[in-house]
Amino acid sequence: MIDTIDHQLIEVMQNGLPLVSRPYASIAQALDLSETEVISRLSQLKQRGLIKRLGVVVNHRRLGYRANAMVVFDIPDAKVKQMGKQISQFNFVNLCYLRPRHPDVWSYNLYCMIHGKTRDKVLQQLEQLIKACALSPFDYEVLFSRQCFKQRGASYFSQKNVKAEFEL
Repeated sequence: MIDTIDHQLIEVMQNGLPLVSRPYASIAQALDLSETEVISRLSQLKQRGLIKRLGVVVNHRRLGYRANAMVVFDIPDAKVKQMGKQISQFNFVNLCYLRPRHPDVWSYNLYCMIHGKTRDKVLQQLEQLIKACALSPFDYEVLFSRQCFKQRGASYFSQKNVKAEFEL
């Protein structure tokens, strides 16, 4: 169970942090709290598992990264965790995660995302990854994005009840 203040805090946070030098102070002011209390409450909500994480949603295209590829691999189950750890160490790999296979439909179980300014650059990085991690024996597909959809963080509560607004 959460109290009214935590509920308001989560509602505000699901809209994203304000783009100011001290976003938690801005949130604190809007909710009539101290900056320290906002940070403490967020930490407690995370520890209790009521929020999973705080992260950044980056608009890669606006930063000039127009070639975005999801690379999917079919890695034997006994090796998938080890391979995932190796792949995720590369600075050009933005995401790396395990997904269940769907027999007779989709055999891939390890996914990684590579963002690049050009398709050639992404393919060069993938080649480097395959060589360094000894991935050549495994089937894989490179799925380049064709369209960019809106990205956003988690939504815990209805947006119509958000009680705090920010002046940016």
